[in-house]
Amino acid sequence: MKKPSVIKKTLLVCLCLCMVLPLAACGESKMAQRQVFAMDTIMTLTAYGRNAERGLTAAQGVIQSMNDMLDPGIETSITHQINTANGGNVSISGQVANMLSTAQTVYKQSGGALDLTIYPVIQKWGFDSGRYYVPSDEELMEDLVRRGFDKMVLTSFPSSGSYAVSFPANTAISFGAVAKGCAADNAISAMRNVGVKSGIVSLGGNVQTLGVKPDGSLWNVAVQDPNNTASYVGVLSVGQIAVVTSGTYQRFFIQNGKTYHHLINPESGRPINNTLKSVTIVTEDGTLADCLSTAMFVLGQSKALNYWRQYGGFDMVLVNTDNEVICTKGLIEKFTLTNNSYTLRYVE
Repeated sequence: MKKPSVIKKTLLVCLCLCMVLPLAACGESKMAQRQVFAMDTIMTLTAYGRNAERGLTAAQGVIQSMNDMLDPGIETSITHQINTANGGNVSISGQVANMLSTAQTVYKQSGGALDLTIYPVIQKWGFDSGRYYVPSDEELMEDLVRRGFDKMVLTSFPSSGSYAVSFPANTAISFGAVAKGCAADNAISAMRNVGVKSGIVSLGGNVQTLGVKPDGSLWNVAVQDPNNTASYVGVLSVGQIAVVTSGTYQRFFIQNGKTYHHLINPESGRPINNTLKSVTIVTEDGTLADCLSTAMFVLGQSKALNYWRQYGGFDMVLVNTDNEVICTKGLIEKFTLTNNSYTLRYVE
């Protein structure tokens, strides 16, 4: 039989443990949130746990650094250096090399639907500056002949771990179709590196998650309704993943009663005109998801589904002008239609 003093000590230890465990659980579920303006977008960063604030600071630092590195309007940015190199080699980081390599792969596989070298066309329309303008065919042709993504030369130097890239003289690029996806990737990695196990970043149409919710449940990511941006068509229930959407409603202007959106056909230089209203890509790689969301929109419904069938590695939600939501089969148990204005079908 235990002595009274031993029993008291045992009870005291048990009581302390009962007090510590709820505190630990509370610490793990503590939420911190921060809003950041970068890459011309309001971004919301959320992290949970004891290291949440540190995680947000690390993620914000990564995003701001990438903004300064990729903004073509900043003379010290790598994008400005590439665009003014006049055909010469420019030293780049592995991070930039990965963005260019991923975009180049999607460019080749999609037949040019994603082209980072249509930046002069984007400028002509005013989508980068907000000074909107409808150019003539002649004006667009002046910039379309400057395309040269197929002539990009990306060189790796394994001994030093460095990279270099070159484009034809007079070619100008923008990372607009890949930057936020890469930023989300790196923001999540920054959170993880300081001990955050649960978090989510939303970078203007780009959502990326870290782990699952503190209570162990899945994240719910809404797919916006292109016809009513205050609502949504359905909800994706996902774990650690990237969810990236491109749609006609995200950036546009109206002139003489006609709407012009920012998703440009690299062949014509004009806003793409097909049956799609939005494309949502679901995959683990945020950089790839960003590239694919633009490319699949430009390809259109039929060609986008053929691309998915041929290359795989991702799932997607397509919303078309017939108020139909089309999901690839990997989302059968992950997507829930919540808007009765739409019909839902899955494809094999």
